[in-house]
Amino acid sequence: MRDEPLVIFTPSGRRGRVPAGITVLEAARRLGVDLESVCGGRGICSRCQVVPGRGAFAKHGVQVEEDALSPRNEVEARYDRLRGLAEGRRLGCQARIQGDLVVDVPPESQLHRQVIRKSATERAMAMDPAVRAFHVAVAAAGLDEMGGDFQRLRQALESQWGIGGLRAEPVLLARIQGVLRAADWAVTAVVHDEGAGPPLLVDLLAGLPEGPLCGLAIDLGSTTIAGHLVALDDGRVLASCGIMNPQIRFGEDLMSRVSHAMMNPGGAAEMTQAVRAGLGGLVEALAREAGVDPRRICDAVLVGNPVMHHLLLGIDPVELGQAPFAAATTDALSLPAREVGLDIAPSARLYMLPIIAGHVGADAAAVVLAEAPQSSDRPVLIVDVGTNAEIILGDRTRVLACSSPTGPAFEGAQISCGQRAAPGAIERVRIDPLTKEPRFRVIGVAPWSDEPGFAEAIRGVGITGICGSGIIEGVAEMRMAGLLDASGLIGSAEQTGSPRCLPQGRTQAYLLHGGDPEGGPQITVTQGDIRAIQLAKSALYAGARLLMDEFGIDSLDRVVLAGAFGAHVSPLHALVLGMIPDCPPERVTSAGNAAGTGARMALCSRAARREIEAEVRRIIRVETALAPRFQEHFVAANAIPHATDDHASLRGTVNLPELAFNAWGEGGRGRRKRRAQTSGDPPEA
Repeated sequence: MRDEPLVIFTPSGRRGRVPAGITVLEAARRLGVDLESVCGGRGICSRCQVVPGRGAFAKHGVQVEEDALSPRNEVEARYDRLRGLAEGRRLGCQARIQGDLVVDVPPESQLHRQVIRKSATERAMAMDPAVRAFHVAVAAAGLDEMGGDFQRLRQALESQWGIGGLRAEPVLLARIQGVLRAADWAVTAVVHDEGAGPPLLVDLLAGLPEGPLCGLAIDLGSTTIAGHLVALDDGRVLASCGIMNPQIRFGEDLMSRVSHAMMNPGGAAEMTQAVRAGLGGLVEALAREAGVDPRRICDAVLVGNPVMHHLLLGIDPVELGQAPFAAATTDALSLPAREVGLDIAPSARLYMLPIIAGHVGADAAAVVLAEAPQSSDRPVLIVDVGTNAEIILGDRTRVLACSSPTGPAFEGAQISCGQRAAPGAIERVRIDPLTKEPRFRVIGVAPWSDEPGFAEAIRGVGITGICGSGIIEGVAEMRMAGLLDASGLIGSAEQTGSPRCLPQGRTQAYLLHGGDPEGGPQITVTQGDIRAIQLAKSALYAGARLLMDEFGIDSLDRVVLAGAFGAHVSPLHALVLGMIPDCPPERVTSAGNAAGTGARMALCSRAARREIEAEVRRIIRVETALAPRFQEHFVAANAIPHATDDHASLRGTVNLPELAFNAWGEGGRGRRKRRAQTSGDPPEA
């Protein structure tokens, strides 16, 4: 047993060393992790359930042994007997830490639930769904007739609606006779027909259905899964819901999950099981919110990056983690929804959009469908940021696409006080350039920190950390306020004139929030946080600049920010940070959850499916891992906003102080030599 095991909590990303022998619940409280408990740790309430990991976690440099937690004790055994404890779960108040541990806090165990920022955007849908309902009068069976009840149903559909060649799966053949007789031979046939191959009977309903048929549009991200329940008569969204991807406990980014599959026998199957269970829970939540019977959900469309795509289908993703990054298949797929754990209509199908390339997935294809760069007269850059960024640049002449490994820093992970978006997280930041004093806004609280009513409103929520949008705005504001120089170095209190700049060893940190009397944590932006953001934004910028090189342009006049990132980070702060190439700020717009919108378009229209299948074949894939200039662009993009690009449009809008906090000598003349910052290591003081 190690004296101080390393404990890493997901999805928050909080980590730290704790004394051996303490419970997971106590470790969570010490590290500021959101783990609920209302029974005082007596093993009664079950609110503190956690899911411990096993095996190698290359991203964290941790090997979790079988004995990392104490065995189940009598309290857990009693709870399991009386109420049931799901396989693989432990009670955090009872399980004691004996070794290095990676442990997941599921949504139902979180005191403040994560905010999934992938709501549906309003858009009128062109309606031509693959699933339709047809009311038919079927000839009753008689002694003088040959053929079965299904044949009579098929004949009725052909004669009354012109639908020929209907087929049915055994799961429905077993129900047909009972439904026909219960409905006195007047039934509604729910038929799936994509226009290629014979139509499929999805369900058979007695009489006329009440309300519209429904479909699912799912954006399967590496961090979050967003789902929309859509009415298939007019395309309106009946319910939207999001959950954290349960796979996050195996690694925050895609390569961590590929590594988990490589290094742990059965690891890929374990991740497949986890994400399918998550999808099942998502469907239940959507149906419950809309008041819809899950059996009325008759079609589904899913988009995701290639690793998520493969793991959902039970395909080992190892080949995606090594050159030449080959996918098992890039075609659009149509398969029984039940095969991936979607418990909806008996024979409902799942349509998966095509993959563009080994690291540019069906989610990027959905963004292309939603934003249609191929119809633009001028080149438009579309950036969809998650733990893996998909970047698209195109116009009527051609469309280019690439991916860039930004990592989870933009989502609050790998940040000292970072957390996922949840009540209590700082989400917006402003810093006065004269006083250097901050003000901020917290998720779940309406007033800003300097507005009347904030103190009262925050009591019920607390200030628990800073999420992705907060750290992005915070770093950009520090640069504009003169607290941060272009190299990314935080100045000292003497250099900046602000007592909020606090020494941390040989570097500095900026105090954003000083804690509260109730024991809430101090929130600081450290030099390590700055470096994590620099690495992430440099990868994003380098990918975009690489596409511009390939396209033969040096400037942009339109940028679209997609995804949760695009909806919650101001264009100005993205430009100041240097996440995207220079562009007039007013020409940087948000598309919201464009991948989810594309999925809804494919759900509502067979023509949209054919359109994106054809367009994907024309998209030019650019592999950043093989591009000679990627590293050059990456290094130059480490500066804030950039080392060589002048960002003329940005500088015409905001003032970026010319500072160099590593200057020394009288009057600040001269510069200490230090190596170029390309790895994210803190600079030498």
